[in-house]
Amino acid sequence: MNSQDPMHWWQRPDLGYHNGRLQFAGRDVEQLAAMFGTPSFAYSAQRIQDKLRAIQGALDHAGFAGRHRILYAMKANRFAPLLTYLKQTGLCGIDACSPQEVEHAVSCGFAPADISFTATSLSAADFAMLARYDGLFMDCDSLHAINTWGELKPGSDIGIRVNPGIGISRAGNDKLQYAGGFTSKFGIYREQFAEAMAVARKHRLTISKIHFHTGCGYLTAQLPQLENVIGECLWFVEQAGDVRTVNIGGGLGVPHVAGEKPLDLAAWASLLARQFVSEDIRLEVEPGDYIVKDAGLLLLGQTYLEHKRDLLFLGTDAGFNIAPEPAHYKLPFQPVPLRYQGEACHSVQVVGHINEALDVWAQDAQLPDMQGQPFLALINSGAYSASMASNHCMRGQLREFLLL
Repeated sequence: MNSQDPMHWWQRPDLGYHNGRLQFAGRDVEQLAAMFGTPSFAYSAQRIQDKLRAIQGALDHAGFAGRHRILYAMKANRFAPLLTYLKQTGLCGIDACSPQEVEHAVSCGFAPADISFTATSLSAADFAMLARYDGLFMDCDSLHAINTWGELKPGSDIGIRVNPGIGISRAGNDKLQYAGGFTSKFGIYREQFAEAMAVARKHRLTISKIHFHTGCGYLTAQLPQLENVIGECLWFVEQAGDVRTVNIGGGLGVPHVAGEKPLDLAAWASLLARQFVSEDIRLEVEPGDYIVKDAGLLLLGQTYLEHKRDLLFLGTDAGFNIAPEPAHYKLPFQPVPLRYQGEACHSVQVVGHINEALDVWAQDAQLPDMQGQPFLALINSGAYSASMASNHCMRGQLREFLLL
């Protein structure tokens, strides 16, 4: 298969064509679609474990062995069998961002001490529920949060989520940034940090962690910007004084289109080693996208194939409401046929069945003749898909399966 083939760039040992049929996690994908029905999400447990081990290995090699922790950002995908599998690997804890996520993680086997909590705009009821989980670590992202948690848990350790006023994202996509030129709700800025420390002292809280998450989806080309972000955040570490842990958030991305290369984990880890030279600092990372996004396929059924003016439309039996990223964040999913032997491809508009103009899976997707193919798949749909699904137009039905 040549490098110009539109089905070339995303293939890898556990995802690709064998004898003209798409294979994923050792399974024939068309057989999976016929068995599971559509729309269905299929997740590869082995791919998930491989991604975790890759992060762990890169950090160990860069000098963080024994002083790092991976926290899976469960908002990316909260499928209970997947979470239980993660717990059984022993490779990660959990990054949670709502009391309900904490409860769900505990129900899947994680102890409260395995969970780091970071959220925004919490209510009194939220705080009261969280305070019941002994061992849960709280990262406070506002003066209100520090004060409320201090009243409930005086004398405890906390983290402070900070906002350095500089962000990072895939290809400069401002929809994926949590910080930048705009003022956002996320974290405490430099201007309020002295007050934040004063509120913590009032409740005898020890600020043992600085947490920041400034954007999503970055690849190797964005690493210089990540270095700038961390440089700004080190100011907060120095001001806090007793910090033992720095949590750099998530944001590690995967390729979405031809021409993008996988994140160079060795370069990423080396960058972190340059910034965090003190062996007294423990590093936390919160990848969600990187761990599960390319470990998932969304299996779709074809509903129609016809021309409208000069465009060819392929309809599917699922819409943006069960996997919103392409519509909301302009993160493209690559549609792939389940049968392909290198034949010529042409432009196809792949659309869903929701009665909204933004219900488009892919514009100008390069696909072979899809006549006679009842199914197709969307790659990179393992994160922020089912976990963000809605029942818009009462079309929220989906299935999920973990492939062991």
